[in-house]
Amino acid sequence: MIAWLQWFIIAVLPFVSLALVALAAGMFVSNLSLFMDGESAEAIKATEPNDDSPSRVSVLIPARNEEGSIRACVESILRSVQVTLEVIVLDDGSTDQTGSIVRELMQQDQRVKLIEGIDLPKGWNGKQHACYRLAQHAEFKHLLFLDADVRLEPTAIIGLCRRRRVQHEGGDIGLLSAFPRQVTGTLAEKLLIPMMHFILLSYLPFARMRGSHHPAYASGCGQLFFTTQDAYQAAGTHAAIRSSRHDGLKLPKAFRENGMLTDCVDGSQWASCRMYTTTGEVVQGLLKNAHEGIANARLLIPFTILLGGANLLPWITLAFAFSKRSSLVAEGLPVSTSVVIGILVSTIAILVSYVPRLTAAIRLRQSIVGSILHPIAILGFLLIQWWAYANHLRGRQVTWRGRLG
Repeated sequence: MIAWLQWFIIAVLPFVSLALVALAAGMFVSNLSLFMDGESAEAIKATEPNDDSPSRVSVLIPARNEEGSIRACVESILRSVQVTLEVIVLDDGSTDQTGSIVRELMQQDQRVKLIEGIDLPKGWNGKQHACYRLAQHAEFKHLLFLDADVRLEPTAIIGLCRRRRVQHEGGDIGLLSAFPRQVTGTLAEKLLIPMMHFILLSYLPFARMRGSHHPAYASGCGQLFFTTQDAYQAAGTHAAIRSSRHDGLKLPKAFRENGMLTDCVDGSQWASCRMYTTTGEVVQGLLKNAHEGIANARLLIPFTILLGGANLLPWITLAFAFSKRSSLVAEGLPVSTSVVIGILVSTIAILVSYVPRLTAAIRLRQSIVGSILHPIAILGFLLIQWWAYANHLRGRQVTWRGRLG
């Protein structure tokens, strides 16, 4: 290898990786306290309503082949306290016992209602159409859109009501998204599911998000959205994102495009969720909406540089520097200062790269194993993004719940 390229890899790239990882880790740490303010006693006290009347909330659940989840989901909602609620489930063409289970729950509690799905209109994604129809049947002012694999704590809904009333510099919150505690079982889940928090907290400036309505700061978790009828209608409802698979990004963007503030917080004290149960489901789940997230021509290369440069590059430069050191020692030559510095800076970059995942493992109750294997998670995540982009270029779309839409 020519001398200048060796020098560049050993003496320059370690500092590049350190700068990238310091940016991500610094953003993560500064964002974490803002993300975890869902139970802020001061915020809740300051926004407590003047009257003692309970909040009235319509909980809206799109369900397609959810026989393994829907009962536990609905029963957790019905245990809610300090709230008047209705639970509306839309059976979106299920071929299992989802509808029968909901009908059984309806016999046990009159707050539970069931809507039968219809043929999916052209141009609509299944989940977005289900949510659109659910909102049309909602009777109450507040709307809680919930995935069927989410389990709520008894105080979750009243906590969400209070948190949505918190005022930020940017004004009232039109749409609040809370990230449930992510339950993981398989190694693939432990590696890849926490990446949602890693990306969010490492690259989205929360202070700016809460002070601006700009659509560029749109972010959320499609598992749990909380809003009001008025705000939802002003944003154009789910019809505004009818063809999208990525409501976690697209729904907040629709609110922001209509002049409303959106916010996302840690919801682990309010809800839990296990999205997938097998490695295949994890990969397919990440592939299905990747193009609307990172796997597109605008973001894929920048995020590959950011994520790879911060979390994979220091391992490469460290290995290269050690290889160079071994060669020099074997030849009886002195180890150069640049090699020593390359080893030192690469090692520091690696240690700093673990700060976000290890912090999340402690504060957000994520997998320690997944955190230790963080570089593998980054590599796997990037490979899935490039795979999704290749699928897009070839016109291939991943099926989900038995259909493309």
